[in-house]
Amino acid sequence: MTRADILRDALAARIAEVEGYQINIDNYALALAHIDAMAEADRAELAGFREELAQRLAAERHQQKRAAVMLAVIRQQVEAP
Repeated sequence: MTRADILRDALAARIAEVEGYQINIDNYALALAHIDAMAEADRAELAGFREELAQRLAAERHQQKRAAVMLAVIRQQVEAP
């Protein structure tokens, strides 16, 4: 396997990783909005879960930014002459 092959595989993996984070980000954001639209009693019951989702959302956004940096670096190497 050549360096170019390895970089192309790494590029595909990083694209999938960033997309995976985006799916989680979308799911967590939608879940938070869903909870926020619930009746007050239900929101109170799910307050702990909501906080957990908010923390996960922040963590996924942070991890996605890190993965995007690595994606950009790999893309730069793949596209280099």
